[in-house]
Amino acid sequence: MPAPLVIAIDGPSGSGKSSTARGVASKLGLSYLDTGSMYRAMTWHMLTHNIDVQDAQAVASEAPNVAISVGTDPKAPEIWVGDTDVSGPIRGSEVTAAVSSVSAVPQVRAQLVKIQQQVAANCDTGVVVEGRDIGTVVLPNATLKIYLTADGHARAARRAAENGDDTHTIAQSLQARDVADSTRTVSPLEKADDAVEVDSTNLTLNEVIDTICELAVTRRDH
Repeated sequence: MPAPLVIAIDGPSGSGKSSTARGVASKLGLSYLDTGSMYRAMTWHMLTHNIDVQDAQAVASEAPNVAISVGTDPKAPEIWVGDTDVSGPIRGSEVTAAVSSVSAVPQVRAQLVKIQQQVAANCDTGVVVEGRDIGTVVLPNATLKIYLTADGHARAARRAAENGDDTHTIAQSLQARDVADSTRTVSPLEKADDAVEVDSTNLTLNEVIDTICELAVTRRDH
């Protein structure tokens, strides 16, 4: 029996990771894990409990009290903090503005990476995992590693279309997020040495999904 197909998709904000990963998982009949939603859930908890997200020590002290669980159905992904479904609230602007600070705390990353590895290991039929350190830290032995990127204008335009916000404002926000994610001390955003880079700037979502599925099937069959 072949080993489960494990696909790691990394890349910057707005590159289309979530839509792509869900599409690939659905097309190949795999589970799906959005690690970014877990960091957002942790951030939501900190904000709702009045923890100063700029105080790394305070965030680290509170993190063990946060029980995060996540669904792996690509058609209906869910994320919970305790008994609260936070799938909607974690997408708000307040969480978006604070998530990089919380994500940079080493204790938070260690706690969530352990959960992510456990979830992926329990997906017997295979899984598509997306984030910023999947191929480098979370699943370094993934069957296929993808680094999904796009130019800044395309990323900002996509995010603006999703949120109804000003493209210029979002472009500035994405640039700041890129800097924060790429320069943090622990598990920075970076392309794994053995990752395949896919530039989605001039591709439709379906074209990106098809490209990755073809790569995955080829890798699995060999």
